Amino acid sequence: MSVIENSKVTIVGAGSVGSSAAYAALIRGSARHVALYDIAAAKVEAEVLDLAHGTQFTGSSDIVGGSDLSVVEGSHVVVITAGAKQDPGQTRIELAGVNAGIMKRMMPQLLEAAPNAIYVIVTNPCDVLTVLAQEATGLPPERIFASGTVLDTSRLRWQLAQRAGVSASSVHAYIVGEHGDTEFPLWSSASIGTVPILDWRPDAGAPMSVDELDMIAVDVRDAAYKVIQGKGATNYAIGLSTARIIEAVLHDERAVMPVSTVLHDFHGIDGVALSVPSIVSSAGAVPVRETTFSPSELGLLRRSADTLRQVADSLR
Repeated sequence: MSVIENSKVTIVGAGSVGSSAAYAALIRGSARHVALYDIAAAKVEAEVLDLAHGTQFTGSSDIVGGSDLSVVEGSHVVVITAGAKQDPGQTRIELAGVNAGIMKRMMPQLLEAAPNAIYVIVTNPCDVLTVLAQEATGLPPERIFASGTVLDTSRLRWQLAQRAGVSASSVHAYIVGEHGDTEFPLWSSASIGTVPILDWRPDAGAPMSVDELDMIAVDVRDAAYKVIQGKGATNYAIGLSTARIIEAVLHDERAVMPVSTVLHDFHGIDGVALSVPSIVSSAGAVPVRETTFSPSELGLLRRSADTLRQVADSLR
């Protein structure tokens, strides 16, 4: 497949995350046509109008939307952000029951409107919802995946960059596993430029220690809770990371990103969706099977898989 011409992305859900994703996609020119769909007519129409008023300043993209399902038709990518939001102190897994019901009702309708689209699930808990949605639709795993730990990885790289005194683009490190409490960094392959993370010597201060890296991993894992506690929702960064995923699909980039697909015989893991480095292109997302894990990291990945499997089983 190749770069998609006259591309269209539809974002389902006009809440803080969906509207931020639409805003980011417009500003970045992620797609030629951006659409916003929500069953709450007044809300989605107001968001579309507000976004449309700024399109003089956003380049060639346009914005449409509404509460009629026809908004979704012709989409090359459908991003799902609809669902109950995560409250302060609430884990993503605790959201599972409510949002699983919403997903099961919504997916057949979306698939009928856009049968050939790539589906990206942002609604939490995104890993569990991806498994349930893939099973309900029968879509190939590469065509329905979650935003996973793309945002968590950005948080990690930002924090390491601050500590190391370099740009975030020079930090090469991934968060993998569940987008949630059992996620973890792949420290065994993390580097700054070509230098292993523990060997980096900042211009000022001591090199990073194992204990400091462990503290950074906890900060990254709990970052969403801190933002939600302070402002009620995370929206800007997830909007930007979602736009970045959209671009990788529509531009057929074959970019390596830690999105969450339903895994099959990936280091012995089957039937659960977890974030691992994956090639994202116009065909969807395919895990990089050659990804290496240290013995302890592989144990953490399997623990994450077991946690998500239990939640998915309870919702079937």
